[in-house]
Amino acid sequence: LRDDSLDNGVFRDVIRDDLNGSYNTDFFTDRSVELIRSHDKSKPMFMYLAYTAPHIPEEAPEDQINKFYPEDASNSTRKTYATMVTMMDIGIGKVVNALKDQSMLENSILVFMSDNGARFLSSGSNYPLRGGKGSFFEGGVRAMTFVNSPLLQKTGYSNKNIHHVTDWYATFQQMVGDSPENHKKAQLPIDGVNIWDSINEGISCREEVLLNIRDPSMYINSNQIAQDFSKVDIEIKIVEDHDAQDFMALRWKNWKLIAGGSLEMRGWSTFNLETSYEPFSDKHGNTHIWSGASGTLLFDLSEDEREDNNLAEQRPDIVKKLLDKKKDYLKNMKIIPYRYLYNVTMKDDIFRPWYDGVILA
Repeated sequence: LRDDSLDNGVFRDVIRDDLNGSYNTDFFTDRSVELIRSHDKSKPMFMYLAYTAPHIPEEAPEDQINKFYPEDASNSTRKTYATMVTMMDIGIGKVVNALKDQSMLENSILVFMSDNGARFLSSGSNYPLRGGKGSFFEGGVRAMTFVNSPLLQKTGYSNKNIHHVTDWYATFQQMVGDSPENHKKAQLPIDGVNIWDSINEGISCREEVLLNIRDPSMYINSNQIAQDFSKVDIEIKIVEDHDAQDFMALRWKNWKLIAGGSLEMRGWSTFNLETSYEPFSDKHGNTHIWSGASGTLLFDLSEDEREDNNLAEQRPDIVKKLLDKKKDYLKNMKIIPYRYLYNVTMKDDIFRPWYDGVILA
């Protein structure tokens, strides 16, 4: 909630104390509408509206909770969560109406997306998917996205092609006719791909997404010991350091591999959280809702969206094929500071981007 935080390129830490008591969902909405109404329509506009709702802390004005759910005697945290979502929905409606009023909607692309699934063991539910925010099960990484635009050729359908959030940069760049090769300063390599043909016509634009990879050899000042990827049976155990182990999570076509140490195993949300969470069983028959583990998981998402059935033992050929991809990813990775050496990327008390060990001003 800062305004004019840069003064001739110098960061000014000016906090908007005058906004005390405001609900930030309303503030973000009002500011967005103001920017749209004051925009020079002869120039293009890119707006990134990053609502913090729904997110912890789960808070909403009491009068709004009572307004939307006055007779609802269900769980109070669910009512608060629902109110947060409702107020965001109302805010998005105001933004869309502002674009309509300014005759900007007919030449706009609206993308509504989330960065992850609902937090596990919280007021949100990812039913019927497994896990939630912070995990690599579908409940954590498979987020809903809605795209609306008069420019779309194909509409009114559900697109189940593989996409990654980084693809939007490459897509928007192509949509506005930007040519990176013509820039005075070379554009750094990007991981995203242009997915407009997928969004516009349903044509798949990628078949693979690297969800996560950790390897001690890629850290500066790291003496961590690599884990053995060969184990198939999941062993439940507590893992203290999430970066101390080899780890990879990869989606390829209909297959998803989660392998290595420091793996977080989670159960399933139930419908509307009406009952307790559904646990999973380890190889000894013990049940868990959430636990650390190590081993190899392989799921066929075309047949098993719930990620119930680990096929690693039945399909060692797929496991090997996906594990072999790790070598190619490591070839293109940069050695980086160990994540807790945060001061390496700090300059003048401000975190800054880095590239090849050089801090970018």
